[in-house]
Amino acid sequence: MSIGLDHIILAVNDRDASIDFYIRFLGLTREPDRPRFSMLRAAPGLVMQIAPWSTTGGEHLAFAMSKREFDVAFKRIKESGMPYGDRFDQVGNMRGPGEEEASKGRGKAVYFFDPNKHLLEIRHCSPT
Repeated sequence: MSIGLDHIILAVNDRDASIDFYIRFLGLTREPDRPRFSMLRAAPGLVMQIAPWSTTGGEHLAFAMSKREFDVAFKRIKESGMPYGDRFDQVGNMRGPGEEEASKGRGKAVYFFDPNKHLLEIRHCSPT
């Protein structure tokens, strides 16, 4: 089976702050807005549709990236003083990256929260 994810709709409290966060920390790119949504490109075949619908958070998004992209994003996170952790249930322990399994195999991962209290994970796969 080969099913790909085309887009996600992410409810946020402050659209502009959320867009800035995802561009600044993850390097997503802004695309022209569509009615009701601001568009952020995460990958060639995947966009995040930012919806200013209000949220209490609680979503989990895991971003797979190259080691270079991971290193750049993690450096930005550390330099900002943002709480992060080496496991999903340890955000704030300021350790990491952790190592664990995911869909593409074993890899390094760091967890942190976006401005809306959505749990984010950045990861890259270890060489085999």
